[in-house]
Amino acid sequence: MGSVNKLIRSSLFAALFISGLVGLVVLVLRRTGSLETIEFAAYDLCVRQMPKVTAANPRIVLIGITEDDIRNLGQWPLPDQTMAQALKILTRYKARAIGIDIYRDISVPPGHEELESVLTSNPRIVAVMKFGSGGIAPPPVLKDTEQIAFNDIAVDPDGVVRRGLLFLDDGETVASSFALRLALLYLKEEGIAPRSDTANPEYIRLGQTTIRPFEPNDGSYVGADARGYQFLLDFKDTPGSFQVFSLTSLLAGDVDPKAINGKIVIMGVIAQDVKDFFYTPYSRSLQDDEQVYGIIMHAHITSQLIRFGLDESHPVQTTSKPQEMFWVILWSFVGGGIGLMVRPPVRFSILVSSSLLALGLIVYCAFMRGWWVPLVPPAMSLLGSAGMVTAYISNHENRQRAFLMQIFSRHVSKEVAESIWLQRDKFLDGGRPRAQKQVVTTLFSDLKGFTPVGESMDPLALIDWLNMYLETMASLISNYGGVVDDYAGDGIKASFGVPSARTSEEEIRQDAINAVDCALAMGKEMCGINSRWRKENLPTVGLRVGVLTGAVVAGALGSTQRLKYTTVGNAVNAASRLESYDKESFITDCLENPCRILIGEPTLRYLGDRFETQKIGKEKLRGLDQEIVIYRVLGRKPEHSGDDIEEERT
Repeated sequence: MGSVNKLIRSSLFAALFISGLVGLVVLVLRRTGSLETIEFAAYDLCVRQMPKVTAANPRIVLIGITEDDIRNLGQWPLPDQTMAQALKILTRYKARAIGIDIYRDISVPPGHEELESVLTSNPRIVAVMKFGSGGIAPPPVLKDTEQIAFNDIAVDPDGVVRRGLLFLDDGETVASSFALRLALLYLKEEGIAPRSDTANPEYIRLGQTTIRPFEPNDGSYVGADARGYQFLLDFKDTPGSFQVFSLTSLLAGDVDPKAINGKIVIMGVIAQDVKDFFYTPYSRSLQDDEQVYGIIMHAHITSQLIRFGLDESHPVQTTSKPQEMFWVILWSFVGGGIGLMVRPPVRFSILVSSSLLALGLIVYCAFMRGWWVPLVPPAMSLLGSAGMVTAYISNHENRQRAFLMQIFSRHVSKEVAESIWLQRDKFLDGGRPRAQKQVVTTLFSDLKGFTPVGESMDPLALIDWLNMYLETMASLISNYGGVVDDYAGDGIKASFGVPSARTSEEEIRQDAINAVDCALAMGKEMCGINSRWRKENLPTVGLRVGVLTGAVVAGALGSTQRLKYTTVGNAVNAASRLESYDKESFITDCLENPCRILIGEPTLRYLGDRFETQKIGKEKLRGLDQEIVIYRVLGRKPEHSGDDIEEERT
């Protein structure tokens, strides 16, 4: 259970939780359609970057009725006679299929009978209607024949065409699309006819290619109108890949028959005054000059269907919903991993940018292989989780740092405090400092004769002096590598060897030397203090110090609101008893030698021959079970008095 709680409190768990949450939020946004427009933009970008089939489409030719054609004819709509003439020429030039993208539900004299004769005598001609109630009927002479088709175009909410239609059904009638009729006429010459897919009989199959019907939530769509039989357009033909001849050129005989022979010809309007144009993925800014005319739109759809039948390309496929969820969550975890592991802003930015670039390349390569893989949701998940995990970790680290510094910064040097932060994993466990068993040299100090001083001084002056004394001694202890972890009136407790656990005998030896050197420095400082007091006619004081090296447990005691870093153990108790040992008989020269320093034999073993010591004897100290050999430190030996103490303190 403890390991589970530890995992839950860990940064890794937080990063996983945040990443999963961000991924779910993005998926919710995706399901509500909030990302649809920007996802469409990503799809359009992939379409524009796709390698194109050919610069000039070899199968489809357009006869465009321009503004000049209309002016030359002197009227609009196009007269039946003129249309009949154009169809006769195209028939004579042996067009494989002829599509008329001009409504002819009402005759436009003259030449009505002539046009009807051409239409009925050439089964390769397909005329258009507008489907459904309120639509536009086909030419009456072609009613109930296979020479009519609807020219309706599926337009997305942002005004762009990305889907093609094969069939529409109003519950009574099933109609074929203009593009499908033309493509089937072309493929018939190649021996290819439509049939049902063997695995899914409701799917249509052209050649070796099965066209799966578009569903309302395919790709980036959310609740799209999927009525009829739709499929996604790949636009592998650029808008300028279809050769266009004007009606005037055709009628004047200026069009080479070879340009028509064996091809699909689509005749329609390319005049701005006749509103028959659409936006495609190539229309980046949806400006008027980026629109394509209706006959070009039908040419795109027809060309794609022919490529399906000839097995030259395959329908755009989309990921399933479970696959999409996995894909988005995966990239959310990638972003969370970056936020968890990378702190420097420059490296963070480089990794995030590299990940986005990798995501874009994967999506593009998948699109080249016929798969529409989401780009925007995983990109948002990556950025969102990376940012939020980074913010969480930064905030968590700031709180950890403040917590550690609150405990240690007042008692250790700035360098040690920074070292503690860099090694914070060794000190923190579940939000609290981790208790550690280690070998520490403990120092206790207390003033002898302070009571008379306190009774003779003004209380405010006494507090000021006491603070000055404690601050001076705490500074000395810090300079010698110790940590002050407690005050008791005029008493001080310090530890040498914390908070970082010592891993070698040499480090423990140096802590013991530093502690004794510190005690000698405290005694020297007391000489100066007593000298000033004597001049101010104040009582002088002595200083008792107890030092012992031994195993302790270092950690934080108290509540989460008020923690104190300290050490506990028999060695700590023994050091305290050394300080107060035989304190009543302690007589000292407050001006020349105000400090008595007592150490235990364990500490003496680490000191070597650096210090002059005097054996007091083997005593059983109050509250302790075992006896301890006590020594008094008199000072450094003359041969070691010039040692570089600063170097030893390191």
